[in-house]
Amino acid sequence: MTQLVLASRNKKKIKELAELLSGVQVLSLDDIGFRSEIEEPYLTFRENAWQKANTVFQFCGLNVLADDSGICVPVLNNEPGVLSARYAGEHASDDANLRLLLKNMEGHTDRRAFYKAVLCLFWNGVPNYFEGTCHGMLLRHEQGSGGFGYDPIFVPDGYDASFGELDASVKQQISHRANAMRQLIAFVQQ
Repeated sequence: MTQLVLASRNKKKIKELAELLSGVQVLSLDDIGFRSEIEEPYLTFRENAWQKANTVFQFCGLNVLADDSGICVPVLNNEPGVLSARYAGEHASDDANLRLLLKNMEGHTDRRAFYKAVLCLFWNGVPNYFEGTCHGMLLRHEQGSGGFGYDPIFVPDGYDASFGELDASVKQQISHRANAMRQLIAFVQQ
């Protein structure tokens, strides 16, 4: 069975990605003994995804999948973007990040937003990229407790419930990460 290391410590993200990758033995950073923090010094999702994947690949030599993703709000010049996980500070909680975004959206009537994911897959030592987006609108208040990050305030286009309210199976079909993963799965199955 093909092995693939997911370059993440986010347990919810690992679970979400592992459920999408059937037929592949998914290993976590802990499974391979990788304990270091990986810097994300770049200003694009693609460069940060490469940084994570390359760092782990150099450590273990196995196939590695890393992603960098976040929510982008056009009226805020696509913030928080690559800073989504640390929008309210380097070690901010999901709740603190969400609250800061809601605060920064006060007074804005344009509530459009999109999630973006860039996956970098080191496959047989070669980096490959897959991108996905999911467009929608931001709510003024949280709805639902499912998902993670900004999910309770993001309503995807075509739905009337937030990612925090929608069943996980729906999110797995329409999310930014799911859209990128479909491309990756097609690549891996070739």
